[in-house]
Amino acid sequence: MKKILLPTDFSENSINAIHYALQFYKYEQCKFYLLNVQKASSFVTDDLMTMQPSATIFNSLISSVKEQIESLTKDLQQEYENALHDFKSIVDYDNFIEAINNLVDVEQIDLIIMGTRGATKIGEKLFGSNTTRVIQHSNCPVIAIPNNYKYSQIMDVVFTSNYYTQYSYKDLKPLIDLVEKHDYMVHVIHVKDSEYITDYQENNRAFLDSCFSNVNHSFVALEQGDLFNSVTNYITTHKIDFLAMMSRKHSFLERLFITHPAERFAFDLKVPLLVMENTGEFYLK
Repeated sequence: MKKILLPTDFSENSINAIHYALQFYKYEQCKFYLLNVQKASSFVTDDLMTMQPSATIFNSLISSVKEQIESLTKDLQQEYENALHDFKSIVDYDNFIEAINNLVDVEQIDLIIMGTRGATKIGEKLFGSNTTRVIQHSNCPVIAIPNNYKYSQIMDVVFTSNYYTQYSYKDLKPLIDLVEKHDYMVHVIHVKDSEYITDYQENNRAFLDSCFSNVNHSFVALEQGDLFNSVTNYITTHKIDFLAMMSRKHSFLERLFITHPAERFAFDLKVPLLVMENTGEFYLK
């Protein structure tokens, strides 16, 4: 059984991501964990004044949120009536990333699916920022669903690579399992930084070739240019349905001065994005 974590702030876009997940995995046995994370700033003095004397502060503060997430879970069960799907609703009172990582570890979560925008302008910044932070700090694969994106059948998947990373099969397994199960066409895109690739790059390209040997796949070299613009233009031109990328964990200073491509794509892309952690060695040019 696949275990999938669905964080939500109850915004339209976070719930849209939940609907995407339920439709995407319609024919697979899954357990979905709906998670809402509360923090102290979510509550005001009036909340404390209306607590029942016998109630604990924690239970009083989150009781209404529990009702909300349980109601959402019940609505989803009634709407989809899928015997393959089980649900568990959770409210946590913690740092968002710590709550995510704790649940991933305790429940052995296989995948996180979440939206990239929140309920309001402030919420958009907050929940979008949370998506980026999950990509940065979680060891679990993440699928980021664009604002208002509706589920449609996937036919073609783009995977980006500069061939400078020595991949491992384990890191790529979420993508390999996905494309093999559904027989998707994989476009491996490389945006050229020189006219020729090195022997090191060719070895990594050959490894990718072996990883995708059971599905139709092609290797595409795009002319030098901005990665984001090159990939998004290719996605639009070839009507690509899904994008997959690797993301490396960065130090604080690296995160301060460098925006990883996966983080930019998570905010600006128009198709779902699968981000997997890259633990392999990276060759510095």
